[in-house]
Amino acid sequence: MKQERTLLSVLLWSLAAAGSLFAADVVTMKNGDRLTGSVVKKDAKNLVFKSDIAGPVTIPWEQVATVSTDSAVTVAIAGGETVLGTVATNPDKSIEIKSGGASKTVLAEQVSTIRNAEEQAAYERLLAPRLTDLWVIGGNINFAGTSGNAKTNTFTIPVSAHRITNSDKTSVYFNFISASATVNNQSAATARAVRGGWAYNRNLTSRLFLNLFNDYEYDRFQNLDLRVVLGSGLGYGVWKSERGRFDLVGGAAWNREKFDPIRPDLPFVRNAAEAYWGDDLTLSLNSRLSFFQGYRMFNNLSKSERYRQNFDAGLTAKLTKWLTWNATISDRYLNSPVTGRKKNDFLYSTGFGFSFTR
Repeated sequence: MKQERTLLSVLLWSLAAAGSLFAADVVTMKNGDRLTGSVVKKDAKNLVFKSDIAGPVTIPWEQVATVSTDSAVTVAIAGGETVLGTVATNPDKSIEIKSGGASKTVLAEQVSTIRNAEEQAAYERLLAPRLTDLWVIGGNINFAGTSGNAKTNTFTIPVSAHRITNSDKTSVYFNFISASATVNNQSAATARAVRGGWAYNRNLTSRLFLNLFNDYEYDRFQNLDLRVVLGSGLGYGVWKSERGRFDLVGGAAWNREKFDPIRPDLPFVRNAAEAYWGDDLTLSLNSRLSFFQGYRMFNNLSKSERYRQNFDAGLTAKLTKWLTWNATISDRYLNSPVTGRKKNDFLYSTGFGFSFTR
């Protein structure tokens, strides 16, 4: 008798374990397709579902016929109420939420979002993050050289970091290049430039945001001792999705440039108010490859014939969790340089780097 009870207990536990293994969320679309897996999140337009076969898929909510979950999800209802429980759609398009033995039925249009545990944790972290949270930092350190008839050394360091919350975005960047060459026992520096700065965007509406920035630049071979730019304006989010976003920005800036011309006895300083406009694009090409691009045009408000342009772009390929391959370009065009200097300075680098999230 005791052995029979033991065998029965083992059988019941085995059945329960088997049931848990086959438990899955299910979504059925209006065309009859049926997917099993797990609900990731749902917003006003789309349902993100991790299929057992196809992986993560995004389904327009209007194409969903029914959805049910075996695991608890967080449901946000219009009016600020949130409920943790399993969900199932009814034939009348309402959604039934079961939580702790209780049941609540609401209209589908009253449900603003549905999130699984991972998505809910990420959402709550964005609500009140610490200043040190949510930073994504990436960059690389590159060195190249030659020896023989000519000896050259090139050293570059591009680094960037950004922090995005529900209400704002903070960005910091730094680019450095130093190059030298020795030919016929004559050594000389061939490039030396430093570019850096920060930017801050504060959301005003779902699309409109305040744009602040501060840039610094040194370029030995443009005879630029220091350029300091402080600006503010507005930005507009033209496009935004899980793959990236495209923003337009514009406003006014103050530019102070200190040059050291070819004649060292004639240094001079330019101070000017400028109008600026441009764009920012970030795009995830696939799960490992991402692209960024930024452009700014600065028009001198007191001398309309003067202007300058900044262009930055780059590719990042994620090789491992922290190891990346990066390729970046950074172009600075000044239509009124110091006498004897070219208008354009172009910086490019490529190599292996790092990326990590705090």
